[in-house]
Amino acid sequence: MRNSVTPIFDYPKYWAECFGPAPFLPTSREEMDMLGWDSCDIIIVTGDAYVDHPSFGMAVIGRTLEAQGFRVGIISQPEWQDKKAFMALGQPNLFFGVTAGNMDSMINRYTADRKPRHDDAYTAGNAGGKRPDRAVLVYSQRCKEAYKDTPIVLGGIEASLRRLAHYDYWSDKVRRSVLCDAKADILLFGNAERALVDVAHRLSRGENIADMTRIPGTAVMLKKVPEDMKEIDSSRIDKPGKAMVMPNPYATETACATDKSEVKEEAPKPVMVRPSRHDAENSFVRLPSYEKLLNDRILYAHASRVMHLETNPYSARALVQKHGERELWVNTPPIPLTTEEMDYVFGLPFARVPHPSYGDAKIPAYEMIKTSVNIMRGCFGGCSFCSITEHEGRIIQNRSKDSILNEIKEIKEKVPGFTGVISDLGGPTANMYRLGCSDPRAEKNCRRPSCVFPKICEKLDTDHKHTIDLYREARELEGVKKVVIASGVRYDLAIESPEYVKELVTHHVGGYLKIAPEHTEKGTLDLMMKPGMGTYDRFKELFEKYSKEAGKKQYLIPYFIAAHPGCTDEDMMNLALWLKENDFRCDQVQNFYPSPMCNATAMYHAETNPLKRVKYKKREDLFVAKGERQRRLHKAFLRYHDPANWPLLREALITMGKRHLIGDRPGCLVPREGTEAEMTPAQRRGSSRHGAKRFATKHPNQPDIRKPNQRSGKPAGKKPTNGKATPQGGKPKAHSNAGGKPAQGGKKRPAGNRSRQAVR
Repeated sequence: MRNSVTPIFDYPKYWAECFGPAPFLPTSREEMDMLGWDSCDIIIVTGDAYVDHPSFGMAVIGRTLEAQGFRVGIISQPEWQDKKAFMALGQPNLFFGVTAGNMDSMINRYTADRKPRHDDAYTAGNAGGKRPDRAVLVYSQRCKEAYKDTPIVLGGIEASLRRLAHYDYWSDKVRRSVLCDAKADILLFGNAERALVDVAHRLSRGENIADMTRIPGTAVMLKKVPEDMKEIDSSRIDKPGKAMVMPNPYATETACATDKSEVKEEAPKPVMVRPSRHDAENSFVRLPSYEKLLNDRILYAHASRVMHLETNPYSARALVQKHGERELWVNTPPIPLTTEEMDYVFGLPFARVPHPSYGDAKIPAYEMIKTSVNIMRGCFGGCSFCSITEHEGRIIQNRSKDSILNEIKEIKEKVPGFTGVISDLGGPTANMYRLGCSDPRAEKNCRRPSCVFPKICEKLDTDHKHTIDLYREARELEGVKKVVIASGVRYDLAIESPEYVKELVTHHVGGYLKIAPEHTEKGTLDLMMKPGMGTYDRFKELFEKYSKEAGKKQYLIPYFIAAHPGCTDEDMMNLALWLKENDFRCDQVQNFYPSPMCNATAMYHAETNPLKRVKYKKREDLFVAKGERQRRLHKAFLRYHDPANWPLLREALITMGKRHLIGDRPGCLVPREGTEAEMTPAQRRGSSRHGAKRFATKHPNQPDIRKPNQRSGKPAGKKPTNGKATPQGGKPKAHSNAGGKPAQGGKKRPAGNRSRQAVR
C-alpha cells in the first residue's frame, strides 16, 4: 500500500521564498523587474487567459509552486507561430510547465460535429483562435526551440487524458501518447500538485529529470522497463488456458454419503476483503503496443478496459506501452490530497480576478465562476461518457467547512460588484461532498469503476449531513443573500437523503435545477453506467413535494445525450416519445462527444462493449451512430418539435416501420407532410417570395409568468445561457405546458468536462 507520502506543505522552502507572494504572477519582464526578480525558476505556458482564481489551473499550480518558494512566471496564450513569445520571460532556471488550459484544445476549438467554434470562454472578449490545435504539442515544440536544454513538464487535462495511445475523434485514428509526440521530459496526470511539488524540489536540488521515473501521477519514456519488477502481460486478448481435464468415464464412487447425519454443516465464515491479486508495488501491466492498436479496434477496447481497472491510487499497478523502440511508463495514479492539503491549496493568496493586462475585456469563464466555490474534487459516478473520473479519480478530495466559509468571506472582499449571491457550492457534482467508502481497507483494494452502478455500493456512505450543514452555515454568513447550487445534482444519491433534497429545494434552487438522466432506455443507460428512470421519477416526486411545501414554482431541467454508442434509432425514438408525453421540448442539444480516454470513446471506436470482458469471438457488438446523417437523425429525435427536423424524422420512421407515429393523432411523434406549421408566412399567403423558413420553439399552452405590463412579444428576464434551455416567461427559453413541466435544456458542453471547476 502507498501511504507514506510527504504532505505538500512539509517540503523545505526554496531560497527564493524571501521575495514573498506576488500580487499577480508576472507575465512580462517589466512585472519581473517590479518584483525584483532577475529570472523565473519556473515558467508556465498556458492556452487560457491568466485569471488568478482557484478555478483556473495555471493559477492553482502557479500559486502552489510560489508557496514552495519558487519564482513562477506565466506565458498566457502566446503567439505560437515562432519562438519569440516563449522567450518573453527569459530562460527558466528549472523547467517549462506546459498546459493547453482548463479544456482540451480540440474540444475547445471544435463542436461534436467537428465544426470550428468562433468563440472561446477562456479568452478575453470571448475571442476564438487564441490557441493552436493540439496546444500541448505546439507549445512544447516552441519551448524546445527557445531553450533546447530546459526540461519540459506536461500537465493539464489535455496531457492527462492523452497519456496513453488514444483514439482521436478529430483525425479518426489512434494517436501516440502526447508525451511521445511532444518529446517532453515528463508528463503529470490528474490533479498534479503532489507530483509537481516533488519534481520541482528535486530539480532544485540538482537531480536529473531523466532519473525521475517512479513518481506516482507521472508518465515517462524509457529505453527499457525496470528489471526489478514483474510483468503482467495484457497485450493480447485470447490466450490459451490450461487444458481441460476430462473425467474418467469408468470411474466408480468409493464413498456414499446417504446418511445425512454424517454430513456436517459448514461453519459460517466472516466476510473477508480480498486483497489485490497481484503485488502492486512490484509488478506492472503491459498494454498492447501503439503499433498493434493502430489497426485493431477490438484490441483497443481491451486496452481501455485494462487501463480502467488500474485507477485505484492505493492498489493500481503501473502501466507500460511500447511506442516504437521505446517504452511508455505510466506510474500509478497520484495519492489524493488530504483535507489539510486541499485547504492549503485553496487558501493560497489568489487575487480572484483576471490579470490587469486584460483591462475591461470580459472573460466568460471567469464571469460564470467568479462567485462560486469549489468544495471538492473527484467523482465516483464513473459515467462512461465522462472523463472526470479518469482525470481526477473516484476518491473524493474534500475541503474543510471552515476553508469553504473563509473563501466565501474572501469573495465578499475581493470580487468587484459582489451582490451577495454565491453562484455555486460544488464541483464535478453538487452532492458528493464528504461522501466515500465506509471501509478504508475495501476502498484501498476496490477495482470497481463506479460506486453507484449498477447499484449503490453497500459500503458507500450516502449521508449528506456534512453538505446540509455547509449549506446552512453558508447562507447565514453576513453579507450573503442567497447560495445557489448550480453544479449537477447526482439524483440517485440525493434520494438516499430526503433531508438533503428538502434543504436543496427549499433554499438553494434558483427556479430551475439541472439534473442529468441522459436517456430513458435501459440498454443505453447501462452502457452510460447511469441509473434507470425510476430513480429520476423518485427524485422528481421529492422535488415537486418540497417545492410545493416551500410555496415555490420550480422546475427540473433534465439533460439528455444524443448518438451515444450503443443507442439505436429506436432508443432515440422512444426517448422522443417520452419527451413528448411529458411535454418537454429541448431547445439546445448536443450529440455525444468522444473525448480521449473515456469508456464511451472506446465504445465509439471499437463498436464493442469494453465494460465487459472483450473477446474477438462472441463479443458484444454495439450499434454506433457515425456519419453526419446518422448523428443528425439522433439529434433530430431530441428536437422532435422542430418542423425543420420533420422530413428527416418521417423518412426514418417509415424506414423503421413506425409509420403509425406520423400524423395528428394522440401519440404521434410528428405530423403528416404538408402541415401548416411547415409553411412559411409567405407560403400561407400564397406568395412565392421570402422562402426562408423561420420557426419559434414554443408550447402553445405554456404558463405566462411574465412581469406585469410587459409586452407579449418580449419574454422577461435574461437570455438563456449556452448549454441549456430555460423555460419562457422570464427565464427559460423553452417551457412546458400548463402542467408545470419545463422544457429540457440541451447541452453545449464537451463530454468529460462536465464541471465548471478547474480541471488540471
